[in-house]
Amino acid sequence: MPDLPKPLPPVIHPVTKQPVSPEDLLPIFPEPLIEQEVSPQRWISIPEEVLDIYTLWRPTPLQRAKRLEQYLGTPAQIWFKNESLSPAGSHKPNTAVAQAYYNKISGVKRLTTETGAGQWGSALAFATCLFGLQCTVYMVRISYEQKPYRRVLMETWGAEVFPSPTDRTQAGRQILAQDPHSPGSLGIAISEAVEDAVTHDDTKYSLGSVLNHVLLHQTIIGLEAKRQFEQLGIYPDILIGCVGGGSNFSGFTFPFIADKLAGDKPNLRVIAVEPKAAPSLTEGVYTYDFGDTAGMTPLLKMHTLGHTFVPPKIHAGGLRYHGMAPLVSLLYDAGIIEAVAYPQLTVFEAALLFARVEGLVPAPEAAHAIRAAIDEALKCKETGETKVIAFNYCGHGYLDLQAYDDYLQGKLEDAIYDPEQVKQALERLPK
Repeated sequence: MPDLPKPLPPVIHPVTKQPVSPEDLLPIFPEPLIEQEVSPQRWISIPEEVLDIYTLWRPTPLQRAKRLEQYLGTPAQIWFKNESLSPAGSHKPNTAVAQAYYNKISGVKRLTTETGAGQWGSALAFATCLFGLQCTVYMVRISYEQKPYRRVLMETWGAEVFPSPTDRTQAGRQILAQDPHSPGSLGIAISEAVEDAVTHDDTKYSLGSVLNHVLLHQTIIGLEAKRQFEQLGIYPDILIGCVGGGSNFSGFTFPFIADKLAGDKPNLRVIAVEPKAAPSLTEGVYTYDFGDTAGMTPLLKMHTLGHTFVPPKIHAGGLRYHGMAPLVSLLYDAGIIEAVAYPQLTVFEAALLFARVEGLVPAPEAAHAIRAAIDEALKCKETGETKVIAFNYCGHGYLDLQAYDDYLQGKLEDAIYDPEQVKQALERLPK
């Protein structure tokens, strides 16, 4: 945040239309996280209690995809930061553990949250289990049905999990009244989790992406990767990460983007990869919008498809979000990062190739980054350039095998968004 080319636009209170104060956020978040959300500091120390848990899987390896390079016949080097080795199988515990810790020391008893594909819900269930907190997860209904073992993993770590929209909240009941068969969305699940939190005194809400403090916690990925590349005597030319809300992309790339903003690496390319089903960067508008469907959150200036937009039922549930992290949105709007969107079938084609040459089965979300890395490597094959391409392998796909079965059986569709639905959602943007 101290390095941005222009200040981050303020978060706006939806009722007063004035910038929110830290006090406005206290019903939702504990004070330490609010302080991090607005902090102008470049460095914030990681508590020993959090570092102690990180040592269960950190540091994560920086690996070279040599077999993929050979298969493609590219002169480029392809590297990936392997975040799939955490207990929950993704990058998400980096912030889940930190958030559980700060809530614990603030006297919170229970955390509520949403989850798309179940990666974030699994991570928070793991973290709250370690710190002795209760955890309630509102899981997007289509993912709840597609990925039952994610639910089982959350329940194994002691969380209660509900398919969203539910009849437990006013927000959920309103959605079900309009569409009893709603597949749900991250925006809807956020509405339910926030409502649950603010109506219980001992409860706070925990978000797995989008907000500044979440992105801050995830930068441990990029800081490690920078150190690892330094040990190799390498600096990457192209960085790639998938984006839904923006946390794994930001965590991996922000420590490098700081060098670009400082003028030390002006030619560094940074590519955000999103699904064609929810292309908030490439097709959305940069404006103020709610982070949730029911309009309960403060207004964030971000790239958005409209908070009432419900993305198609793609398997990359973690990327089915209408908006984008304000920090990522600002960087894209300023032309500092690039963005590309892919339909579902070409993403799974890349996932299968990666699995067959590297042996690792990627989460559908991570496969978006793999698709872009392959395309960039093929461009290098055409030009003969020996670029260093690095992507964040943000999670494994061993609990997403239903998606692979659907692809192998020819049942998957590209599921590109409906422009008319986006148009209608944008007409409902807050004034």
